Amino acid sequence: HRLDHMLSGVQAAIAVKIYGPDLASLRNYATQVETVMQRVPGIVDLQIEKQVLIPQIKIEVDRERAALYGLQPGELAGRLEAGLNGRVVGQVLEGTRTIDLLVRFADESRADASRLRELLIDTPTGGRVPLGMIADVRESQGPNAISREDAMRRIVISANVAERDLGSIVAQLQSQLPAAVPMPSGYFLAYEGQFQSQQQASRLIGILSVLTLGVIFLLLYAHFHSAMIVWQVLLNIPLAFVGALALTYFTVGTISIATLVGLITLAGIATRNTIMMISHYLHLMEYEGEGFTREMIVRGSLERLVPVTMTALTAGLALIPLVLAAHEPGKEILYPVAIVILGGLISSTLLDMAVTPAVFLKFGRNAAQKSLARSRQDPLDVATVQSQSAVINP
Repeated sequence: HRLDHMLSGVQAAIAVKIYGPDLASLRNYATQVETVMQRVPGIVDLQIEKQVLIPQIKIEVDRERAALYGLQPGELAGRLEAGLNGRVVGQVLEGTRTIDLLVRFADESRADASRLRELLIDTPTGGRVPLGMIADVRESQGPNAISREDAMRRIVISANVAERDLGSIVAQLQSQLPAAVPMPSGYFLAYEGQFQSQQQASRLIGILSVLTLGVIFLLLYAHFHSAMIVWQVLLNIPLAFVGALALTYFTVGTISIATLVGLITLAGIATRNTIMMISHYLHLMEYEGEGFTREMIVRGSLERLVPVTMTALTAGLALIPLVLAAHEPGKEILYPVAIVILGGLISSTLLDMAVTPAVFLKFGRNAAQKSLARSRQDPLDVATVQSQSAVINP
């Protein structure tokens, strides 16, 4: 939520858009939506798109009266638009400058409803008729701006979030608003904002994570020549995620895009530690005459205890300054990444020393035999490896 709140200055975290034909109805529905959103925990900085009523002169053409004089409403509206808003009829050259020549009514005529009623309109028969006889000209108030999107009028209710994750708030709004604010045909709600970018980023990260795991699996299989050993290496990833998600829950409180990036980084660190241990088991069996025994597993684990612990400790110590600088400017994204990696390093290092040796002892004998056999090309060496792997401590 800190990441989302930081980005709120650029774009609202949540933007509820109401579409429909009538501005008054849109403002009414926007007020109802605002009332519902105020009761949702985690919603902050709630506001409705500003629309200020300003003095206006409204001209509504009476179609029947205009038809009596042979005037078409569309043609009349075009004439009035040219006179009131102006129309470019030419250009004036001043040296190298080109200035548009705009023709329109005088300011005092455009701002006076009584004078507009007396405006003479040419008719197709050659006569003239005052505008007040064929149109209703009155002073009124109207919105300072009319926002349109996809050829429809719309109004926006925007908000940011705090103390809750963005996805759960959006899901709650999508389930509550349609029932709490019923709308007739022609009016509907749309949800936009940062959560859309977050969802797209989450989907992209998910796809890339699957591809990354696939590449990791292929690389490990090319090295160990055993799918079972590869799965044992990948087993340390969920062990690392346990500590990462636990520490994130107690510190950050929510999972953001930065958290997902940290999990991907953590997966590489966790698999590295398991690769170090299993590779050393195979080294002891291949080059130091060890059989696949409990003593070999204990020896290999103890010999790898210091390297694994030191690599994890070095990375963890480097992350502590980022963890302690949680609320400093510029650390809003680095902080959740550091939390994820630090928590994952703690759980993966502790659980790896217990789980990996036990799992390898239980399920790794055939896999180790296959891996060592594939790594050698001499058939005699393969037979030797098979005989060594068959040795089991009583």
